[in-house]
Amino acid sequence: MADKKLNTVRINAGEWRSRLIKFPDATGLRPTPERVRQTVFNWLGQDLSGQTCLDLFAGTGVMGFEALSRGAVAATLVEKSMPAYKAMLENKQLLKAENANVLHQDALQFLNTNKQKFNLIFLDPPYNEAWLPKVLPLLAEYLQNEGLVYVEAEYALESTQGNAQGWQVIKQSRAGNVFYHLLKSV
Repeated sequence: MADKKLNTVRINAGEWRSRLIKFPDATGLRPTPERVRQTVFNWLGQDLSGQTCLDLFAGTGVMGFEALSRGAVAATLVEKSMPAYKAMLENKQLLKAENANVLHQDALQFLNTNKQKFNLIFLDPPYNEAWLPKVLPLLAEYLQNEGLVYVEAEYALESTQGNAQGWQVIKQSRAGNVFYHLLKSV
């Protein structure tokens, strides 16, 4: 029974409030902690009505599903891991999340073929694999005007002159070993 609890994460608010989504055991797969998600969605204003979201490196998909639960009109969830992708498809069906577009694809391949722009991009790549320097510089072209990028990392990001070149860190915090940030393009 304890194992089952370890492999679920709860949606905090909105249409699917308190619903649990399941995810597989996988190396490096770490759902965004509940209190971090609460803070992030407080930053974003709780209600995401009319917004389109991209959850790149979706993992469990909880950020994308949470955004849909809070009124986002569409969320694209991109994940390379087949077990995580399959779990997201099951969660999509369980929640009847018609506006979730779940893709089994590498993040860079997705960006190379995507033409859509988003209001909000969730970026939580695997730690210690140097994904942020590869992906973050590409994201401004995928944002609508006034769009935002949420980034989780194993280190703090510094605005424009530091490791977040081209981005302004407008909010940031830390929970244990997780540094999380809200960025806008400069």
